[in-house]
Amino acid sequence: MSKALWVFIPAELTLVVCLLAGVAVPAPVIWGAEAVVLTLLVIETVFLRRHYKAARRAGAEPRAALARAVEAAVPATVRRLLVNEARGLTSLVRWVARRKHGVREGDLAAPYTGPQTAMMYGFLFVSVVETVALAMLIPWPLVHRILLVVDVYGVLMVLAMHAGCVTRPHVVGADGSLLVRWGVLFDMPIAGGLITAARVERRYPDGSLVKIDEPGGTLDLIVGGQTTVRVELSEPVAFVRPMGGRGTATVVRFHADDPAALVARLGEIRKARAEAADEAVGEALGDVSV
Repeated sequence: MSKALWVFIPAELTLVVCLLAGVAVPAPVIWGAEAVVLTLLVIETVFLRRHYKAARRAGAEPRAALARAVEAAVPATVRRLLVNEARGLTSLVRWVARRKHGVREGDLAAPYTGPQTAMMYGFLFVSVVETVALAMLIPWPLVHRILLVVDVYGVLMVLAMHAGCVTRPHVVGADGSLLVRWGVLFDMPIAGGLITAARVERRYPDGSLVKIDEPGGTLDLIVGGQTTVRVELSEPVAFVRPMGGRGTATVVRFHADDPAALVARLGEIRKARAEAADEAVGEALGDVSV
């Protein structure tokens, strides 16, 4: 039933656009569409309530119970898309305010947008040109208005995607942790104690944004067709793909605009932690000998 609802919602939005464009839609069509959507919403609400009550009876807190109900009612792909779009729009606000996400005092923010910035602005330019060209070429007002909404939304999403990459850089934490990211689509936290080695390694792998070598557990997070940093881990670390798929990796290769600075910072923190551990051991042995 939830899948049917997510099919009818785009149809409902299309009907609204038609009405706003001044199209004379027959009244039976409007009432029929509204009746179908309302019926599906009522059924979906009952479905949500049933799962919510079941979770509450199982001892879940109200917020956790609501989350379980939504997971049962809304397809995972749809939830992921909605979350990504919401984060992208939030990133636009951060971009305008020149604020970074997840970067605290003492952390190193490592940008990675260098190889893709020109491409992003190229997409944006093409989208704007397409919008203007279609406005001049299409004679039908309804089609023109629908395509205008679609094109403006596309331009907004391109800006939101780029804003997400700018405002959500890789982060080397003051504690030696590493946060590997790509905009709002990928976020992989790695504890500092799991990093065994890090070095600059420029590669040009083929494939999409996220590529995993399952037998070796090697993850490539590709930006502009390249990766520049290799991080080796003592044990597999879990990650979530952009559309919700899950995996693990023991080697992570990703791009940073200044890979040497990122690797050096990781090395400095690891060295400081090792020296502190040696001092602690030395003090402990001194206490024992006394």
